[in-house]
Amino acid sequence: MMVVFSGLDGAGKSTQIGLLQATLRQHGYRCKYVWSRGGYTPMFELLKRVLRRAPGAALPAAGNTAQRSQAFGKPWLRRLWLVLALLDLLRIYGVQLRWWRRQGYAVICDRYLWDTLIDFRLNFPAERAERWWLWKLLVWAAARPDAAFLLLIPVAESLRRSDIKGEPFRDSPEVLGQRLAEYQQLSQGEFWRVLDGSEPVEDLAATIARDVLAATGTQSHSRPMPSLGSQE
Repeated sequence: MMVVFSGLDGAGKSTQIGLLQATLRQHGYRCKYVWSRGGYTPMFELLKRVLRRAPGAALPAAGNTAQRSQAFGKPWLRRLWLVLALLDLLRIYGVQLRWWRRQGYAVICDRYLWDTLIDFRLNFPAERAERWWLWKLLVWAAARPDAAFLLLIPVAESLRRSDIKGEPFRDSPEVLGQRLAEYQQLSQGEFWRVLDGSEPVEDLAATIARDVLAATGTQSHSRPMPSLGSQE
């Protein structure tokens, strides 16, 4: 099977994924965990480290710095960044995840297509990456989840939890508000199991485990994934 978790930072995705893995292992499943985010996948991170060390490197150091903002002011660099990010996601979503599932693993994804789509819309609005043929290829090739959970919490709660965890590069309240609005728009329809991340951890874990174990057949494959097309 394949299960994906999406939602705001601090909504409890990592906690629930850990609990779900423990439950699935008790039921005899072998699990594979995948954290993914466009531009921060393993192969792309390795490439960025190489490029940053090259003479006359165009890529700035990691983090929200003035150097980074200046570098990404160049259209060619933004487009190159997006192309490389999409190619590595294509390798993960279209090949690796499918292979693991065929090998009998329960694949659990911390973030998936929708989180990357929101990142691209917020960080690279001029590029309209969701209109690119490479993005459409990624959507077509990506493995379809058997269960999808969207954990949402208020912006203030996301900020509070990020402070507790000491997140070094957390979003501003304005950006979190934009993310929340995007998630709420994507949550329409029957595809998602939308959960309130403010509810007790044990209650959420029980709901998730029940839904996942009930979805071990093919029922969820008949439900279309949310639209990932362009936003007017």
